Amino acid sequence: MQHPEHEPGPADPNPRQEEATAPDARKVADSICRDILAIQLDSYGRGAEKATAHVLDDTVIVILDGLELLPNEEFMIERGRADAVRDLREHFQQAIESTFRAAVERATGRRVIGFASHAQLEEPRFAVEIFRLDPSG
Repeated sequence: MQHPEHEPGPADPNPRQEEATAPDARKVADSICRDILAIQLDSYGRGAEKATAHVLDDTVIVILDGLELLPNEEFMIERGRADAVRDLREHFQQAIESTFRAAVERATGRRVIGFASHAQLEEPRFAVEIFRLDPSG
């Protein structure tokens, strides 16, 4: 006697003839840009004019151009304390690293094994976020 849970179900009405494919690289990059810009705006209260993502083998590089600073950051930079702004931003990036990693993992379907971030506070202002992906997929 067969158990109902072991009986085959109905046939798939639309069986795929080809193998499953990885997501389109442009869609992955667009998703990463959208999420990173949203996280930047939500976490800092300011964003960037645009983001560009490059997915290269086991590395994702995101460039945030036109980085927008808070009024207090602008004030500190004008008073010669760009170092304090840079230090605070670096510490904050470390604190929210898991949020950035999750966005890249969601878009790529791969685990992030390393993260680095740098912000240039002098004009032209930009930030670079680098993600290393698990090479095993």
